Amino acid sequence: MSNPHDTGMTVRRQVLGDAHVDRAEAGTTDLDRPFQDLITASAWGTVWASDAISRRERSMLTLALLAATGNFDEIPMHIRATARTGASRRDVAEVFQHVAIYAGVPCANHALKLAKQTYAEMDAQDTQMKGQP
Repeated sequence: MSNPHDTGMTVRRQVLGDAHVDRAEAGTTDLDRPFQDLITASAWGTVWASDAISRRERSMLTLALLAATGNFDEIPMHIRATARTGASRRDVAEVFQHVAIYAGVPCANHALKLAKQTYAEMDAQDTQMKGQP
């Protein structure tokens, strides 16, 4: 795939899952379609599509950068993505340790709170799925 948008959509689905991408696509309007196209081609089709570092490493970097810059809204989405990227819960805890030292304890503390909430939701969903036939 040489088209960054097509590559981006493939990578985005691999990392975030079909359900997430389908919800995002369904909510896209004429107002935000150019933005969605931009992030699909640039973030997912270029940066995340690169094989220079692993998706596990990329996931860890993304979480660190989101926490360090106070962009907390996307942390739960990227915590969920760790199930597909291979970043473990220990990896995530280590990421936020680095954030505490290099960007500040309040940023790391809030990121950890979001991670704990998201993992609890993921665990509850897993338990529900296992209980269903």
